[in-house]
Amino acid sequence: MTKPSPAGRHAAQSTTAGAVLALAILAALASACVPGFSETQETHGSAAPVEAGTTVPVAPEPSTTVRDCSPRDPADNLVVDTAAPVLLSVEISRSLYGCADEIGLAFANDSEAILTLAARGIHGPLLLMESWSDAEPMTEIRRLAPERIVAAGFNEQDLEQRLAGFAVEWLPVNPEAALPHRDVRYERVWIVDSAEQAAVLGAVGRQIDATAMTAVGDLRALAPREREMLREAARVELHADLGLDAAWQLEVIRRGDELPGGGLLLFEPERARRLVAMYGHPSTSQLGVLGEQDPSEGVVRLRSIAAGYDADGSDVLLAFEVIATVASARAGRDGDYSNETALDEIRPWIEVAAANDMYVVLDLQSGRTDFLTQAKQYEEFLRLPHVGLALDPEWRLGADQVHLRQIGTVDAAEINEVVHWLADLVRAEALPQKLLILHQFRFSMITNRELIETPAELAVLVHMDGQGPIATKFSTWDALTGEPDAYRFYWGWKNFYDEDSPTPTAEQVLGLTPSPLYVSYQ
Repeated sequence: MTKPSPAGRHAAQSTTAGAVLALAILAALASACVPGFSETQETHGSAAPVEAGTTVPVAPEPSTTVRDCSPRDPADNLVVDTAAPVLLSVEISRSLYGCADEIGLAFANDSEAILTLAARGIHGPLLLMESWSDAEPMTEIRRLAPERIVAAGFNEQDLEQRLAGFAVEWLPVNPEAALPHRDVRYERVWIVDSAEQAAVLGAVGRQIDATAMTAVGDLRALAPREREMLREAARVELHADLGLDAAWQLEVIRRGDELPGGGLLLFEPERARRLVAMYGHPSTSQLGVLGEQDPSEGVVRLRSIAAGYDADGSDVLLAFEVIATVASARAGRDGDYSNETALDEIRPWIEVAAANDMYVVLDLQSGRTDFLTQAKQYEEFLRLPHVGLALDPEWRLGADQVHLRQIGTVDAAEINEVVHWLADLVRAEALPQKLLILHQFRFSMITNRELIETPAELAVLVHMDGQGPIATKFSTWDALTGEPDAYRFYWGWKNFYDEDSPTPTAEQVLGLTPSPLYVSYQ
């Protein structure tokens, strides 16, 4: 062999004299591809084992048979059941190749060498090994009987000993090597723990239109291009330790429904978003500004209302907060002191919001019945990706109470019933994260607030919806957000046109701490 460069990183050179090389290649071809060769009768996918530490043998008999080492169609004979780099490389090789004119060879833990080979381009399989004692890749080399082995990251003496009789091309390792860009749909994607593992698997898997990627934490927070890659792939496999939630989060991505404005999480750390809403009932202007116009006119007006709320760099998402059940002075036929709005009366607001890339919140003033009972009446809408829910404890009555004689109250236990049901709905429908608002302007309105659950399926937000002098409202905000459990929730603020004195400006609202992520107008 020609003397290589130092430090085990070798410039491309050939080995053996011409006559010896010809005999070695022809002999190897005979053992792998000539019918009736008797020394090791091999079939596709299996071969006689090679003992650890031995040289790959060269068959003694030459042959002039012309062989076709073109890869098979991956769809015809592809069995890939592992994301372990060494076994994966062998399985892909067995599935695609009966023989090989050229193979790439590197150690599985040498990502720079692997990427160097991938960047060069190999006209055959890329095989990896943990060490020279790995039987699987050594056996596969013997089966393929390559005319040339392109190696990177090896010691010259090891190659001379282990691959005696083969033509070997050494590649100098390029630390800057990377996979060539491919803007195509991948047939399969592996999600793995580390960037190095992703690079290795991506290099090995390119022959079967496969790639690998990493993820940390919530899969729904992946970048848009990564989510698109996972949606388009025919098959996605999780090989990363991302917790029990990863499987359903992947299902959310694969289904493809996103929030208005894009994304699967309402409030991502890397992407500031604020909802600005009009509050009220569709049939009357007495309960808020929403009922002062039809849905299409409401869109136009809301754009004007939301002006200035992007001053801190946040994306503004417009929203309708529709009072779905209205507190009533009368018990009604069901005795709950709450009038349920028909679905068909709310539906136009749902549809116009969807058409304009807006969000909708359904607000419940449940009277003497529990919030979950009323929420289930609007399940049809809550199955949509752009519809959330609000609970208003001010109008939650005890068994012998009536409205306007006291401020209502609800315990965390009842709220958690809604939390569990709504979170289950999000999972069952593979929906993006759903907003759950809890109205509060007095401590007594929510008892045991610290026990409210905040699962990943929901963005649970406490909405300070008190009215009055601006100084009083600011004091209430400071009190509610100053509680030890405040960090567990997102926070929202309500402005009243007629009852506040004066109505706070967008600049004043944005000056609050924590910054309100939901601002409504009534």
